[in-house]
Amino acid sequence: MYHHILIATDGSELSNRAVEHGVNLARSVGAKVSILTVTQPFHVFSLAVDQLEDTRPEYEKHMKERAKRILSAAGEIATATSIRFDKMHREADQPHECIISVADSHRCDLIVMGSHGRQGASAVMLGSVTMKVMAHTRRPVLVVR
Repeated sequence: MYHHILIATDGSELSNRAVEHGVNLARSVGAKVSILTVTQPFHVFSLAVDQLEDTRPEYEKHMKERAKRILSAAGEIATATSIRFDKMHREADQPHECIISVADSHRCDLIVMGSHGRQGASAVMLGSVTMKVMAHTRRPVLVVR
């Protein structure tokens, strides 16, 4: 059924549950897993707190360290299930586009992500990455709440 599953994570507790769900699914169907985290690149003009307080080198160092922590935690979950997996860190202004691009280039059969399940105005205002992935990909997306 599935041969290669992409699991996108931001390191949150909810994302870690999605990682766990995704690797367990992969184990049950014998699929390979790619674990992806996406960070924002540095911008000279930004309102993001991280970018206002850091210089470009400091920001990039912090983002690489953050990505390493996120992928290490996800890797521990995957290692516990004894499945094949690889880890990826990408920088992108639009995380949903990056997730879709990675899924396409790696020929993933399924994208697994977490979602807070917001509805109504908060969902529209926040425009979650998960919702954008679902709206713009042709691949199946498994959303873990």
